[in-house]
Amino acid sequence: MNKAAELPKESVRQRLLRVWPYFRAARGGWVLLVLATMVVAATEPMIPALLKPLLDRGFKSDGLALWTVPVALLGLFGLRGLAAFTANYALGRIANHGLLKLRRQMFAKILSGDLRLFGSQSASSLANTVVYEVQTGSQTLVGAIMGFSRDSMTLLALVGYLLYLNWKLTLIVTLLIPAVAWVMGVLSRRLYKLTRASQSSTDALAYVVEENVLAHRDIRLHAAQPLQEQRFAELSNRLRQLSMKSVVASSVMSPITQMIVATALSAVIAIALWQSASDGTSVGSFVAFITAMLLLVAPIKHLSEVASPITRGLAAIERGLELMHNTEDERGGSYSVPRAHGDIRFAQVGVRFADAAQPALDALELSVAAGETVALVGASGAGKTTLVNLLPRFLEPTSGHVELDGHPVRDWELNALRRQFALVSQHVVMLNDTVAANVALGQPIDRERVLRCLADANLDRLVADLPQGIDSIVGHNAAQLSGGQRQRLAIARALYKDAPVLILDEATSALDTESERAVQGALQRLMQGRTTLVIAHRLSTVQHADRIVVMDAGRIVEIGSHAELLAQGGAYARLYGMGLPGG
Repeated sequence: MNKAAELPKESVRQRLLRVWPYFRAARGGWVLLVLATMVVAATEPMIPALLKPLLDRGFKSDGLALWTVPVALLGLFGLRGLAAFTANYALGRIANHGLLKLRRQMFAKILSGDLRLFGSQSASSLANTVVYEVQTGSQTLVGAIMGFSRDSMTLLALVGYLLYLNWKLTLIVTLLIPAVAWVMGVLSRRLYKLTRASQSSTDALAYVVEENVLAHRDIRLHAAQPLQEQRFAELSNRLRQLSMKSVVASSVMSPITQMIVATALSAVIAIALWQSASDGTSVGSFVAFITAMLLLVAPIKHLSEVASPITRGLAAIERGLELMHNTEDERGGSYSVPRAHGDIRFAQVGVRFADAAQPALDALELSVAAGETVALVGASGAGKTTLVNLLPRFLEPTSGHVELDGHPVRDWELNALRRQFALVSQHVVMLNDTVAANVALGQPIDRERVLRCLADANLDRLVADLPQGIDSIVGHNAAQLSGGQRQRLAIARALYKDAPVLILDEATSALDTESERAVQGALQRLMQGRTTLVIAHRLSTVQHADRIVVMDAGRIVEIGSHAELLAQGGAYARLYGMGLPGG
């Protein structure tokens, strides 16, 4: 798997500003969060403030009603609880709003992004990023920001109260801030590196699971379970090691910070006791000061720990941002017609894949007239599938160009271009949806038309046996259907699309002889009046083609009808003799 380029290295502030647009739209949530957080912070110094008059008066009423302080405490904590609930509600609103926006943009990028994305990242990595990473990241990040804001406001409120009580002693407390900030900065950079490494290891681990799920039959057939278990164990252990390093980096913040705080507080308490003895400071003032100062420990401790969740949250969200940053949108032209005639031309087309010793296609020249059926045959690796993949721009040529109706395909608007092609491939892919939705994929569902296409694909009997007919769910990649039934469902989809150009890439490879005979009639009707490119290894389709193109090593070596090529006694005749034209 190729690693996507990372975003430029930036400070935490710069990275937060890049993430901010996804969360700022939830303005109501931010207003609630700020107001509620301010209330929570403001109530913190009120606790020692309520104790001061009680201690100074020696628990005597002196005009102060006995019920005043208890009622005030109840009201204070009731207000604090309501504010905390409001802040948590606002947090959920902000996090989920940003998550929705980010996920939709990421999924849209997967649907419309350059197809090279799927060669650089595995399906498990993309799914992990879209579904899990950004959810964990958004919730963690917004929660950490809320905690940072609450604790910062609480710290300011307490420091303000301490300044009111004794500004000289309070100056000593302020020396904690730069020391704690330095510790947080050093450890947050360490955490960021470890988090990114953990994400890569998680992707690798998920990819192993994905591979073994997809290849479960081959794994069992070749008794490869011990090897795969060892592979999984090695990657799991690597992830464990990185996780433990992250635990150490995040856990060491708290004790270091607490030692800094304890040192400062010990000095302050000693000086406060000396001042109290020398200048007669009241008991209430002394206890209020010490209580407020001790209350500083919790917000300082939380602020020292906030670097870890902010770092993890940013790193997780940046996976999604990198996906969008590194993936360009597919680019098409502006030419568009509702329905093409179907004239195709490959003009000196060359395709060379990265790190390949030989080109997949080499200066290939071929014209196909509208309505003509052309079969592509040749040994495996000759370039047949590469050739047809150039038409809907699933691949781009490295030299030359491809034309449809005299217009280069790169000048066509992408949706208009792909509307002109129907594809039935040997690799059938079905969505976990109804039969009708899979047949009418991308188009409105016309139930009568769906039923006709299913009948033409020899699937009417199957549909009649399904519990809900065409409304039955086919399951993951139609796993409950046989290979031949899935292939015929793909043929029904092509029939429904009714495109002017038909591509059949081993379209009957999964069918038994009886099923193929039943489908051939439907294929022949489908091919009438359409430009058809056929890749097949069975003679039944190839023999009836208007022309047969024989390919070898990315070049065309022979062109002609079935009879003409047999008479020449060349490459096609040799393939025919082996019974494998198109291998």
